[in-house]
Amino acid sequence: MFHPRIVPIADVAPRAVEALLDQAFEPERRARTAYRVRGDAGAIPALSFAAVGPDGVAGSVQCWPVALALDGGGRVPLVMLGPVAVMPGQQKAGMGRALTDAALAAADDAGLGDAVMLIGDPEYYGRFWGFSAERTGRWRLPGPVEARRLLARGRAVPDAAGMLGPAAVVPA
Repeated sequence: MFHPRIVPIADVAPRAVEALLDQAFEPERRARTAYRVRGDAGAIPALSFAAVGPDGVAGSVQCWPVALALDGGGRVPLVMLGPVAVMPGQQKAGMGRALTDAALAAADDAGLGDAVMLIGDPEYYGRFWGFSAERTGRWRLPGPVEARRLLARGRAVPDAAGMLGPAAVVPA
């Protein structure tokens, strides 16, 4: 089994990451709720990584600036982790876990690890990194999501009602 190098995503061609995402997920991936939550914001470069092997980009993880607009007023900034993508045929070898470890360590180092959320498998993300749906039950998203898959971790994650969306409105 080869072990790819984990590098900052800025070190690889954006089109290589897009090609990986196209292969790892169905072609309709851009219609998913997670894309609506992120909006037009760019990924956070310091928290986004690629796994590079002998054949190029084999995996990636990106983190995004999002916020919970509280029903009572105010906004709580959060980091949205994902997608975690691994090239088909190389999945189940620990690459996604290594990429997630790198992103969460970078978030901690940058002082952003106290409020991280994602949409994903609670058994997997809970087991390895302590994500849960414990405080996300009153969050609303701009599209459908299974409540059990809306996960967060960190001391600054609000247990409050609100709408999750991009961290900032991007001018048209």
